[in-house]
Amino acid sequence: MEAGADAGEPVTGPSALVLATLDTKGPEAAYLAEAIRRAGVRPLVLDLSVFDPPTTTADIPREEVARAAGADPKTLRTLARAEALDVMAKGAALIARRLLDSGELHGVTGLGGSQGTVAGTRVMATLPFGLPKLMVSTMASGNTRPYVGTADIAMLPPVVDLSGLNRFCRSALDNAGSAIAGMARGRQATQPVRHGEEAAMTMFGSTTPCVTRVATRLREHDIEPVTFHANGIGGCALEEWLADGEFSGVFDITTTELADELVGGHRSAGPARLEAAGRRGIPQVVAPGALDMVNFGPPDTVPPAFAGRLMHRHNAGTTLMRTTRSENARLGEWMAEKLNRARGPVGLVLPLLGFSAYDIAGGPFFDPEADAAFVSAVTSGLRPGIRVVEVDAHINAPAFADAALDLYLALRAGDA
Repeated sequence: MEAGADAGEPVTGPSALVLATLDTKGPEAAYLAEAIRRAGVRPLVLDLSVFDPPTTTADIPREEVARAAGADPKTLRTLARAEALDVMAKGAALIARRLLDSGELHGVTGLGGSQGTVAGTRVMATLPFGLPKLMVSTMASGNTRPYVGTADIAMLPPVVDLSGLNRFCRSALDNAGSAIAGMARGRQATQPVRHGEEAAMTMFGSTTPCVTRVATRLREHDIEPVTFHANGIGGCALEEWLADGEFSGVFDITTTELADELVGGHRSAGPARLEAAGRRGIPQVVAPGALDMVNFGPPDTVPPAFAGRLMHRHNAGTTLMRTTRSENARLGEWMAEKLNRARGPVGLVLPLLGFSAYDIAGGPFFDPEADAAFVSAVTSGLRPGIRVVEVDAHINAPAFADAALDLYLALRAGDA
């Protein structure tokens, strides 16, 4: 079966790009393309392969992809496979963007093993949020962060290897074809638009009541909240989107990723967390949400160096470790350094009766002295001009949420 546009009956309407190395995944790519066609969407197969001859026809042949990247197809064959695929991914991304800008692209899918997944998801990651992206990958059941990153890429594990068609492989590819076709049709029919002012927020399960109340009250002021899960990748996405100018302000209630970066947990968002809003100069209200904890996976993932520390089982996949007084003091100093560099209005709101659902009277992480070490360090380190509001309440108490919102509205209006 050919994968190109001549296979089957012509299809008009939305189109979906199919990314694959046709020297190793030709029959599988052709089957996926036909599944998309059967679902009423036009497939555009793009060949990412370099070395062996393709085993099926492409709508966008590999020579065109290489030239789009400014490379000679023959020269690419002298490179290592990983290097050659990097070049092909660059060319494919430029072609995908051109198709999108001309209104010819409504979704992207791909299939592959480890190298095909790297190449396919690199192309997808260059495309805007909201454009459907689906990667069929044998790597989908493990750590997907290297492939998904901060992009809105969905991954479908076929379970069996993509090495020859069989009933299991066909079933997975049928599902993938139907999925990307449905998303592509939806994308063509609806284009989400911004509804006025938007403010970013950060949340954890242990700060949910606070963030939920703030979000409700923001809507009362015609400000649409956009919440990020402060799980490491969520903080990375927040910083990227703030740097891109997506939001008019930010409620950084849950800054727990700083603790993971400092102490060595699994949910770090990197050393640049809590900096993009300051560089943009937009209003930001910051709180020490969940700074009482460092995040790890199951108990056997906690490094031996932390043996004897206070731990709490959040769920089967997450083990939490209480931060110490010295760690909290260092976190306070570090947060102050970051906020001091902000070019815009900044406010710090401090809950004096606990930083998370676990840091509460009777809770497993309740440690007023450790929290006080943070409060002392951060307040003594801040430059003049940064407003600090101390609230004699727990972070999830309504009084704290209301104080945070009032501070944000004052910063936004230039009254603080």
